Amino acid sequence: TEARAAGATEVLARDWPANAVIEEHTHPFAVSALVVRGQLWLTCQGQTRELGPGDRFTLTHSEPHAERYGPEGATYWVGRRS
Repeated sequence: TEARAAGATEVLARDWPANAVIEEHTHPFAVSALVVRGQLWLTCQGQTRELGPGDRFTLTHSEPHAERYGPEGATYWVGRRS
């Protein structure tokens, strides 16, 4: 509900497996997410943030970023805005 109120056109849960690594990439949408399980490291503009349950992150449309997931993987709820 919060994501839709903020303008998200798509809302979904993303599950990532243990130790997954996603090299730098972009998306054709903006992202607003809430981590609900596990641990991940998000790298944007040369800075890496460690995120766990309760942490939020945002990405602008086409913002380059990389992702690395912990030994239990991770789940986050994400709202996407085209």
